[in-house]
Amino acid sequence: MVVYGVALLAICMLTGVMAGDLLGTVLGIDANVGGVGIAMIMLVLLVDRLKQKNKLKEKSQEGLSFWSAMYIPIVVAMSAQQNVAGALEGGPMAILAGVLAVTASFALVPVLSNIGKGKPESFLNENKMDKAN
Repeated sequence: MVVYGVALLAICMLTGVMAGDLLGTVLGIDANVGGVGIAMIMLVLLVDRLKQKNKLKEKSQEGLSFWSAMYIPIVVAMSAQQNVAGALEGGPMAILAGVLAVTASFALVPVLSNIGKGKPESFLNENKMDKAN
């Protein structure tokens, strides 16, 4: 059912926000540190695991697809609550941290895009021929 997909998203979101709050407390920061990112990673991993085990029905996947499309605007709305002016007043360290995070993200795109690519067909054909002999 669609509602199961939405429930899975909600569970991941609540767990991620709690983990982000806990991480902020551990670091001595009075803010949520990466809660939305943690939730998104949990959701991706959990959905992938459920799909591999064929435990996620088509209707649940439809609910997840809908909310996945809504996820980016939700993240933008949440980030609008952050104190950007306060971060910029923090000086060059805040700007440097942002620039480094964006640079690292761009650098990891090629690495992440290679993950999960299948083996070339020539390699697969050679293995089939070896097994036949």
